[in-house]
Amino acid sequence: MKRIENYLGGRFVAPASKTYLDDVCPATGKPYAQIPDSDERDVNAAIEAARQALPVWSGLSAERRSSYLRSIAHEIVSQADALARAESMDSGKPVSLASSVDIPRSALNFRFFADAITQFSSEAHSSDDAALNYTLRRPLGVVACISPWNLPLYLLSWKVAPAMAMGNCVVAKPSEITPMTAHLLSKICAKVGLPPGVLNIVHGFGPKAGSALVRHPAVAAISFTGSTKVGGEIARSAAGAFKKVSLEMGGKNPNLIFADCDFDEAVAGSVRAAFSNQGQICLCGSRILIERKMYERFKKAFVAKAKALRVGDPSKAVDQGALSSAGHFEKVRGYVELAKREGGKILCGGAPASVHGRCQGGWFFRPTVIEGLPNESRVNQEEIFGPVATLIPFKDETEAVRLANGTRYGLAATLWTKDVKRAHRVSARLEAGIVWVNCWMLRDLRTPFGGVKDSGVGREGGLEALRFFSESKNVCVKL
Repeated sequence: MKRIENYLGGRFVAPASKTYLDDVCPATGKPYAQIPDSDERDVNAAIEAARQALPVWSGLSAERRSSYLRSIAHEIVSQADALARAESMDSGKPVSLASSVDIPRSALNFRFFADAITQFSSEAHSSDDAALNYTLRRPLGVVACISPWNLPLYLLSWKVAPAMAMGNCVVAKPSEITPMTAHLLSKICAKVGLPPGVLNIVHGFGPKAGSALVRHPAVAAISFTGSTKVGGEIARSAAGAFKKVSLEMGGKNPNLIFADCDFDEAVAGSVRAAFSNQGQICLCGSRILIERKMYERFKKAFVAKAKALRVGDPSKAVDQGALSSAGHFEKVRGYVELAKREGGKILCGGAPASVHGRCQGGWFFRPTVIEGLPNESRVNQEEIFGPVATLIPFKDETEAVRLANGTRYGLAATLWTKDVKRAHRVSARLEAGIVWVNCWMLRDLRTPFGGVKDSGVGREGGLEALRFFSESKNVCVKL
């Protein structure tokens, strides 16, 4: 069985506890590797390594830091096949999805911020010839990057790349459920000669290793993606120490289907938005709001496409792989049972999928579509984070917006219409950090990313990420 180690100060180091956790393959339900069960001692060592590296790394020119990020991106591309297989093995997602989305985007994140740091400019203000004010942007120091299990390398790179580009040194804590590509990234960093201590990776449980990282007084900022519950705990912990926080948390995203939409595109896009990565994307459109006059037609087409999705061995040509863990599998199944108790009608799915061969012990669940639940039901209010979508009819635009905004979350929203005035009007009224019109997950890395309400605090992406991972200083020169 493979055993991985922490990456501290450019070396692979066993955990101080000398104990390890099983890394389980979701497709088989069996452990295939072991990872460190890290604690505060490992976190302290990682932070010390980062502090030692900070003066040299922050003192390098933007062009030098950029060149290291480019080398990392090049290695990710060179090792794309191996990384995609590792991502699939660890998370249960189809290899095809990891190959086409997760790994290419991870390389792009490093390339994007390698470019961005060389173009990052400051502001200057002339005060009627009396003074010149300009802004300096300086790295924060040691920062914490805590990434989730659904898009492991994708979201880890989304955090560490801008942090490193800005001149910070990073201690990263990937999810203990999906640690393998973070480990492979640490090997890439060693291969390209990234100065020791610039990126440190500590594996282990969030309540133990993650909590120690958040609490450490030397950590100047925390970038976290995960559940709203954990994000709230991080915010409370960081507030007393006046640390910067960027929290990208849960979502219960609405997908608004107006009768004047391009029907075929809306159906295909909505299936993709609901069930990509087994519904385990914070941006998935799981609440599908449909104009009443076309409800039955849309329902019939949507359910047919959901039934046609192929569920099975993620190493094969399938559309849906396994859910990430046994606990998450039971959570999804529990919400489907709750939907039945709340009066919902299961239109398709609603049960585990039978997969034979090597995957017969895996955590597979059929794509599930439910109707008949009020917007106030728990199933329509709480984040399931699985292959479960609900259908809700609406009468007009006003009701559609009311239903869409009727949760405590506000991460993303999607709407489908050919009416350009409606598109702008509704987009402005939706309480969400991101609104897609006639598309889903069409991302431009220059744009700000994040949510409102219980979905998040702060923004990442583009210049917003570089601003977050830096401290601004005004210099005023009397002329």
